[in-house]
Amino acid sequence: MDKKIVLKKLFKYIKKYNIYLVLSLFLSIITVASTLYIPILTGQAVDNIIGKSKVDFDNIYIICINILLYAIITMSSQWIMNYFNNKITYGDILDFRKDAFNKIEKLPISYIDKNPYGEIESRIIADVDQLADGLLMGFSQLFTGLITILGTLIFMINLNIPITLVVVLVTPLSLLVAGFIAKKTYEMFKLQSEIRGKQTSLIEEMIGNQKNVKAFVYEEKAIDKFDNINEKLYDSSIKATFLSSTINPSTRFVNNIVYASVGIIGAIYALSGGITIGQLTCFLTYANQYTKPFNEISG
Repeated sequence: MDKKIVLKKLFKYIKKYNIYLVLSLFLSIITVASTLYIPILTGQAVDNIIGKSKVDFDNIYIICINILLYAIITMSSQWIMNYFNNKITYGDILDFRKDAFNKIEKLPISYIDKNPYGEIESRIIADVDQLADGLLMGFSQLFTGLITILGTLIFMINLNIPITLVVVLVTPLSLLVAGFIAKKTYEMFKLQSEIRGKQTSLIEEMIGNQKNVKAFVYEEKAIDKFDNINEKLYDSSIKATFLSSTINPSTRFVNNIVYASVGIIGAIYALSGGITIGQLTCFLTYANQYTKPFNEISG
């Protein structure tokens, strides 16, 4: 089936939970806004430490109270947002399985005969579980990720445009690296899913027809057949997991280059009086926060 058709069907199910989707998006904006404001407060606190015996403790105390307040807002909004995301995801999963089972009850017997029982079971149980993981990750990370990228960009531009350009130009490299690995990984996970379906099908068939297996002395052949499928599943699982696990270190490597570049260029600007030390601290935090969503979206 074409990917566009699959996504269209998926959004049809999600539409039912539009109210939770809107609330989740609203809460993700609050979460990101309060998260991004904390580095500014931290930078102000640093700038209040001018030198030895020159620390404005009264101002720092007020700033610390504000940081605590914004941290509580971030934590609360994130918790409620995750609750709504769970409602959307597991509500959809409930509907998927209900519709899939109803469909099976209406399908002609010829379809059931042509397709292995285990494979049909695997689609409704294992594949839908994988979809649940994907949806939950998507709702939890995609909204906040995109808003974080946009919000951080606005905050950084207000601080210093040249340093912002360094971050913006280097960071997309992580997506290019992740995209290349993801294409290779996708094929392996697809194969893994297909082999798992065959394995479930064989187990279902052997358990359901034990009398026939015994009567025709099919035990050894069944074991050989299972071992063969099991080896293929092992091989595809190892390759898929290994390839997918290289995404995070690869994107983090690019992100560390971004962080180091901001540190070096920011230090030069700070020495020449272009930005304060507090602003540099703030910029380094933003560099981390800007690159983090690229890791999550890549995942």
